[in-house]
Amino acid sequence: MRGTASIPGFTLAGAILAGSHGPMRAPLHLRGGRIAARAAPRAFPVNLRDHVVFPGLLNAHEHLQVNNVPPLPGDTVFPNAYDWIEAFQAHFADPATVAALAVPKARRMRHGGLKNLLAGVTCVAHHDPWHPVLDGPDFPVSVLRDHGWSYALHGPAYGPPVRASFAATPFGRPWMIHLAEGTDALAAGELDELDRMGCLAMNTVLIHGVGMGARDIQRVLAAGASVVWCPGSNHRLLGRSLDPRPLQSAGRLALGSDSRLSGARDLLEELRVEAARGELGADALLGLATADAARILGLPGRGSLDAPCVADLVIVEDRGGDVAGNLVGRSRAELRAVVRDGLPCLADPDFADWFAAANVDTMAVTLDGKPKLLARAFADPDLLAMEPGLEPAVAIGRAVRRAWGGA
Repeated sequence: MRGTASIPGFTLAGAILAGSHGPMRAPLHLRGGRIAARAAPRAFPVNLRDHVVFPGLLNAHEHLQVNNVPPLPGDTVFPNAYDWIEAFQAHFADPATVAALAVPKARRMRHGGLKNLLAGVTCVAHHDPWHPVLDGPDFPVSVLRDHGWSYALHGPAYGPPVRASFAATPFGRPWMIHLAEGTDALAAGELDELDRMGCLAMNTVLIHGVGMGARDIQRVLAAGASVVWCPGSNHRLLGRSLDPRPLQSAGRLALGSDSRLSGARDLLEELRVEAARGELGADALLGLATADAARILGLPGRGSLDAPCVADLVIVEDRGGDVAGNLVGRSRAELRAVVRDGLPCLADPDFADWFAAANVDTMAVTLDGKPKLLARAFADPDLLAMEPGLEPAVAIGRAVRRAWGGA
């Protein structure tokens, strides 16, 4: 929201920290937009007794600009994503889709960023062409940069060509592609095809991978490549997803929400649903959206509460039990605060003094019926109107007064 040199220092005291080496109770110092080993001079104290602090979440796969577009109606299960794309063509003529896409792309991308921020996501891997709005200091989340990507092997004709994009990706940076997004023979053969093209390597990040068999997974691991798991989208479009356990145990799996066009509402919803499904425990799921994602995406300064990582945080009340379980399974309205670059962006109203100390102007809003303070930089009226469940608090007050016959 502003340069880190002007960001004041804070000391968060009394909380349990979800640290990289396990939970601990210690002060957390924020200084210059980063986590610091020592407190800043005259650091503002934030009392977080009975709270747990987590690193900001990383969404490893997202299409920011289509979260306002209505999904394809019905519950058809497709053999692969190419068939879903073909079926979607007629949906472009639907009036609701036409209206959604008539919203300027810059605003739709800001909406996608805000959707993520509301769910505790502070950094996103956007799988589409770069847009100038992503460079703005008031964009709601950080966005992965300096990586390579292609869309898919068999269409649509969109995005950089596969071989050229892979070859042009800087050494050590991730290169991403939708792959094996299906359950049929076409999807099952895509890893072989990618390998023959010379594009399966340590920096290859495969999105979805549903059609890969056990031998394919072993080939991915042998190559040092990784996969981004988008279970909500997979189950909705394809009727199933991959087995996450071999990839997760090897540290080669991250979590993505895709977008509301095909996936879950947000990354927290992905975590909640997968925790209920029981394939992975809360600690493993949290790792997919923090430390594992940071490693796979080449972001060593994120996904951790260690100094000098970027001071992106999610804060919740401590409800006891397993520390990771305090976040995995929560809804966005239950988050007590979301911090980006050392500044509170979204929080419950009792954190108003923190916003004031940080010189962050706020707007009172309700999020899924719960009162919140939102940094005014992200509170454009047009943007708020795009997000279901998010409203200016004054609008709620007027609605209540009207219901009771007031002025």
